[in-house]
Amino acid sequence: MSFIRTGFREVALKLKRQRTRIALRHERRLLQKSEINLGREGTTQAANFPELRNEIVALKKLEQEQKEVALRIARIEEGIKTIEAERQQIAREQAGVIAKLEADKKPLLQQRNQAKNTAEVCERELAGVERRIQESEAADRDLLKQLSDLHALDPAPPDLEALSAGIMARRVRLPDERAEFVRARMGSTDAVRMAKEKLASVESELATVEKNIARARSEFEARDRKLVESLRAQQQAARDARTRHQTVEERKNPAYLSIGRHLSVKGVAPPNAPHLLEEAHRRKAAVDLQLEQQAELARLSSQIDKQELRKFYFSAFSVLVLLAITLLVVFQSPRGREWLPQETDTILSINADQFEHANLAKRWRDQQPKLWPGLIGLAASVPGLNPTRDTTRITRALTTNETGDTREFNLVQTRRGLAKVIRTVANDKAFQRRSISGLPVWERQPASAEPPPQGSGAPDAAAIKRDFALARVGPATLAVGAPEEVDELVLVRLGMKPDLKITGQLFDRFQALDHESALRLISRDPSDLSRVFHPIFSRELLEASQLIGLAVNLQNPVKARILIKVNAPKNAVDVARDLRGNPQQWLRLPDSQLLLYSQLPEIQTEGNSNLELRFTIPEGSARLLVERLAGTDVTEGVAAY
Repeated sequence: MSFIRTGFREVALKLKRQRTRIALRHERRLLQKSEINLGREGTTQAANFPELRNEIVALKKLEQEQKEVALRIARIEEGIKTIEAERQQIAREQAGVIAKLEADKKPLLQQRNQAKNTAEVCERELAGVERRIQESEAADRDLLKQLSDLHALDPAPPDLEALSAGIMARRVRLPDERAEFVRARMGSTDAVRMAKEKLASVESELATVEKNIARARSEFEARDRKLVESLRAQQQAARDARTRHQTVEERKNPAYLSIGRHLSVKGVAPPNAPHLLEEAHRRKAAVDLQLEQQAELARLSSQIDKQELRKFYFSAFSVLVLLAITLLVVFQSPRGREWLPQETDTILSINADQFEHANLAKRWRDQQPKLWPGLIGLAASVPGLNPTRDTTRITRALTTNETGDTREFNLVQTRRGLAKVIRTVANDKAFQRRSISGLPVWERQPASAEPPPQGSGAPDAAAIKRDFALARVGPATLAVGAPEEVDELVLVRLGMKPDLKITGQLFDRFQALDHESALRLISRDPSDLSRVFHPIFSRELLEASQLIGLAVNLQNPVKARILIKVNAPKNAVDVARDLRGNPQQWLRLPDSQLLLYSQLPEIQTEGNSNLELRFTIPEGSARLLVERLAGTDVTEGVAAY
C-alpha cells in the first residue's frame, strides 16, 4: 500500500506548489509596483548611469507628449467654460425678452377680457330686445283673437261695444311700443358689432404677441441646442484626451520599472524617498524566498516513484468511477420498492401496527381466532416470530397464470432485526440450508412439518403439510412461502430477475396511505380478484377499472378509500356520474345485502382516467370485507344470509 502514501504525498506537494505559485504571483506584482515607484522618484539619479540613457530619452518623449495632451485638455476645459458662460448669457437674455413680451401681453389680456365682457353684455341686451318684440307680436295676435272670439259670440254680450273698444285701445298702443323696440334693437345690434370688432382687434394683437413669444423661445432654444451639442463634443474630446494622458502615463511604467530595477541593484535611493529602496529590497527578498520554495517542492516531486504514482492515479480514478456508478444506481432506484416479481397482479399489504392498535381488529380477532392467520397467510408459519408482536408489515403478492393456478409471494417486515428468527431456523434440524448466489435460503421438507403450539396464531398442522422456505432479503425483511416462490423473490432481490415497477400518480398516492391504513389492496387485473380472494367489489366497478386500489383504516368509524384508474374506452367523469346516480349497485359487497358505505361517498376525479372515492364503512361491512380477504367468511356468510 506504499503507492497510496506516495499518491497522497504527491497530492500534498501539488497543493503546496499551487499555493506557492499564487504567493509568488502576488509578490511579483508587489515587487513590480515598488520598483516602478522607485524609478519614478529616482529619475534624476538615473541620469548618472549611461546604460539608462534610452529609458531617460523615452521618458522625456512621453513627458513631452503628456505636456501636449495636458495643454489640449486645458484648452478644451477653457472652451467648455466659455460654452457654459454663453449658455448662461443666453438663458439671461431669453428670460429678459420673455419677461418684456409677457409684460406687453398682460394689458392685452385685460383688454380682451373687458371686450369679451362688453360683447356678452351687448348680446344679452339684444336678446332681451328681441324677446320684447316677440312678446309684443304675440300680444297683438292674442288681442286680435280675443276680438274675433268676442264678435263670434251668439247672442252677443250686452257690453260688446265696450269690450271691443278696450281691446282696440290696447291694440292701438302696440305699434308705438313695437317701433320703440325696433329702434332699441338697431342700437343694440350696432353695439354688439362694435364690441365684436374691438374684441377681434384685441385678440389679433394678443395672437401677435404670443407668436413673438413662441418665436423668441424657439430661437433661444435653437441657440442653446447648438451650444449643448458643442459642449458634448468638447466633453468627449476632454475624456479622450484624459484617456490618452493616462495611456501615456502607463507607457512610462516600463521605463520606470527598468530604472527602478537598476537603482535597486546599484543600491541608489532617491534623496526625497529613501524608503522606496528598502521596500524594493524587501519585496525582492520575498520573491527570492518563494522561488526557493518552488524549486524545493519541484525537487521533492521529482524524487517520487512515477510507477507508484500511476498506480495511485489509476486507483483513485477507479474509485471515482465506481462511486459515480453507485450514485447513479441509488438515485435511479424507485422509492419504496417492494422487490416483488414482475408478473405480480395483486398486492395485499397488512399494517400490523394498525391492527395491533385498532379496537375493532382486536375484538374481531378474539371472536374469530382464524381471522388473523387467514389474513397474513404463510407469515404465521415463521419459526421464532410472533406476527402480532414482532412484525410491522406483511405483504402478500399474488399472480395467476394462464392455467388459472395462483402463486403467492410473501414478504414479512419485522419490528427489530432478524437475529432471533435466523438463530431459531439454524438450530432447527427440520430446516436445510442452501444458497442462491451467496444468499442463504432455509427450506423445510413437507414430511418434517410439525403442528404449531396452541395460541400461537398459526394455522393447524393440516394447513402446513406443504413445502415451506424462508430467506433474508433485507435488513429486517423475510421472504417466506413455498420454496419456488422464495427462490424467485431472492432472484428478484439480487437483480437476476425483473422486479415489479408500478409508477404513476395513482400508485404514488396509494403508497402514501401506508401509515394511516391497516389494509391496502391494489390490483392491476381487477377482473381476476375473485380468483385469489372472495368477492369484495361489484361486477360494475371491476369492469370499469383498469387498476383498482383499496385502503381501509380500522379505527372507529372505519374509513376507506378506493382509487381507480378507469378503462380506456370509459371516462372518469362518466363513471363518477354512474356512481353518484346508483351507488347501491356499484358499492356493495357481492352475494350480500351489505353496502360498503354508510353515507354517500365523496367522489373526486383527476383528469380523464383517475378516480378517488372516500367513504365510511359500516362495522358489519368492514368485518365481512376483512373476512373475505382472509377467506374465513364461508360459514359465517351461510349462517347470516
